[in-house]
Amino acid sequence: MRQKDIDDFRLYVKEHKKRSLVDKRMSETEAIGKYVSDGDYIAYDFSSLTRGPQALIREIIRQKKRHLSICAKFTLAESSLMTGAGCVDKIDVGFLGTIPYINRAAEAGKVKLEEWTNGSLSFRLTAGAYGMPFIATRAGLGTDTIKYSGAVVSKDPFTGSNVLLLPPLNPDVGLIHVQEADIYGNARVYGPTVSALETAAASKKTIISCERIVETDEFRKNPSATTIPAFCVDAVVHLPFGAWPGGTQGYYEVDKEQLSEFAKITDQEKMQKYLSQWVYRFSNHFELLDYLGSKHLSNLIEQATIIEGYR
Repeated sequence: MRQKDIDDFRLYVKEHKKRSLVDKRMSETEAIGKYVSDGDYIAYDFSSLTRGPQALIREIIRQKKRHLSICAKFTLAESSLMTGAGCVDKIDVGFLGTIPYINRAAEAGKVKLEEWTNGSLSFRLTAGAYGMPFIATRAGLGTDTIKYSGAVVSKDPFTGSNVLLLPPLNPDVGLIHVQEADIYGNARVYGPTVSALETAAASKKTIISCERIVETDEFRKNPSATTIPAFCVDAVVHLPFGAWPGGTQGYYEVDKEQLSEFAKITDQEKMQKYLSQWVYRFSNHFELLDYLGSKHLSNLIEQATIIEGYR
């Protein structure tokens, strides 16, 4: 994704991002239908293993969004599923992963890859969030990703040494799964994160899915614990187990059995079978949870390390 003018995003925020406190709760069907359009560039925080917005991604697939580009710092289950479903044309990739399907899809030209690094994509989101025309780093100078990305090697004006200049990134839509959110979009992330705040601040539209809705007064008691402020957020979707089959710190562990099944997908026929069984047959996330059953979900909860303060 190329930024034509750094002021375009600022103007968009000025015209569309309102700071008034309004109830932003909606279903995943409403949120994806309203805020994700064909041809959009999408970024998401973290991956399919940890606190990834998997329920939102399954809804993108159900709604058959097309010609998407995605910022994938980690290209694991979510990128493979969207590619297999025909939703994605291009991936800015930091880590391709070892899942057979996405590797073979890339080799066959089913999806176009532009190579970056995990760090450089996070830097680009930071630049986008701050309205910077570019961001400079030394990370990446020792790799050949420079040949396959839009980065530019330049001279540090202070030292004369080489630096790598990265263009800003302002996605059309940011998808972020969090542990807690209020109805206005204030959100808390507990445990490790990659670029949750940067993704929310850099994106034109931000959809938050959360494990639970908490009262705004809880955020006011400890405002420094707020990871993402409400004015960055356009939609709040209450989706318990929204990161399944991945895990969410303090709530539930990765569903290893399900990920093992997914890792067996090696071709389009197996991909379509998986999508039919685990995506298309359910009209929404809660139907999927009912299918999994309370016993299975309880086992995932029991496997998680529950840290005081997470819930």
